[in-house]
This record gives sequence, structure tokens and C-alpha cells, in this order.
Amino acid sequence: MSVRAKKHLGQHFLKDELIAQQIADSLTEKGYKNVLEIGPGMGVLTKYLLKKPLTTHVIEIDKESVEYLQAHYLNLANRIISKDFLKINLSDYFGDEQVAIIGNFPYNISTQIVFKTLENRHQIPEFSGMFQKEVAKRIAEKEGSKVYGILSVLTQAFYDVEYLFTVPPTVFDPPPKVDSGVIRFIRKENYTLPVDEKLFYKVVKTGFQQRRKTLRNSLKILNLSDSLREDSIFDKRPEQLSVQEFISLTSKIEKDVV
Repeated sequence: MSVRAKKHLGQHFLKDELIAQQIADSLTEKGYKNVLEIGPGMGVLTKYLLKKPLTTHVIEIDKESVEYLQAHYLNLANRIISKDFLKINLSDYFGDEQVAIIGNFPYNISTQIVFKTLENRHQIPEFSGMFQKEVAKRIAEKEGSKVYGILSVLTQAFYDVEYLFTVPPTVFDPPPKVDSGVIRFIRKENYTLPVDEKLFYKVVKTGFQQRRKTLRNSLKILNLSDSLREDSIFDKRPEQLSVQEFISLTSKIEKDVV
């Protein structure tokens, strides 16, 4: 692929074989038989996935990369999807089968890939991949941290998230200006919420939009009753609430009669 094409896609391609193998080996291989690699490029990670007792599929939007994969990875056969991951329906390719997601994700769409995964969590039991380190840390962070935010809460509501290791810029072509981080999500046994999901998302997003304010101030827009707003949980700032506390808060708001 040309450098111009790489820059257009916002992607930095991995060239370190050891790191590629470590990412592939981060998969637990439990609870699924399919794995879908997003943005394989020239296949440095793909080759290690193909060695596993899994059915490997790849999805790549760049035509040059697709042609390269077709020519050099004949054992992928008809499992190269020349589409945009953000625009496909997983069920069109996997039916009702479970599929793990993996990849060295383009920085400019990495958070969108996470949100797409959350939307399809019923079909994605595991997710492992490389992000800009700052984003990876944010997703994996716990309450009480300045980088804990919307992405942290929404992801950890449905998945157990683990930050695995840091990757330096030198292992990429072209090298990015920042470190990268590899993280893994493993879907929780119970990945449904005991509250309305849309309301939960709204409470989390609204709270963090003004993260320096207490929830009493930041959630004013939800038109809560005076009696509910006296609850001590509203004395806290959003970054102080655990995922479970956000669920509890949503439950209280759900029951509130204004």
C-alpha cells in the first residue's frame, strides 16, 4: 500500500512480527470459532491468526491491500470482506454465530469500532486490538481517574477490559507520533442492563459532558424531581462513579416522577 493510502485511512501498519504474534496470542479462543480481523493491511497479524484453530476472516476497505491478501494468503479463500466494518451487519456474514474481533485499528475510527462492538455485543464475546495508548488507557481505566469517561463506563458495562501492553512507534510504518496500547475485552456473563439502555447511555454521556461539575448540575437537563436531586449521589462528579453506580443512578432516574 502506498504511504498516501495509509495516511488517508489513518492507519499505521505494524511491521514487528513479535508484536503481531503477541496480539494474536491475546485471544483466549474461548466461546467462539470465528475471528474477524479489521484492517489487516498486508497481513502481518493475519498470518498468526491463520495458525490458530479458528476460522479467520478479514475485513479491509483498501483495494490494494485486498489484492495483496488475495494473492499472498490463498488459504483465506473467500473470507476476505472488502467492506467498511462500520457499515456491515455481522449477521450477513456470520449468521447467529459468535465472532471475536481483533486488529491494529486505524486511530481515526478506533472509538467508532468500539461503539459498533458494543451494539453487537450479543455476537462478539471477545475483542482484542491496538489503539492509540491514550485511548486504550481511557477504555480500561477505573473510576477516580481523570481519563475515566464515557468510553470507559459504556465498555465496562458489558465487558471486562484489560490493558495488556504498550507498543512503541518504531514498530509501525509509517511510525505514529505516540505510543500504542493493546487491550482486550471479554464479554461479561450477564451483558444486559437491568435498566433502560438508552437512558443509561444518556445519563453517562450527559454527566461527562460537564465532568468538572457535580451530577446535580450536569444532569439538570434531565428535568429530575427535587426530591431525587437531594440524593447524595448527586454530590459526586461523574468520574467518581463506578459502572455499577451509574447503573444504580439510571435506575433511580428511571423511577423518578417529575
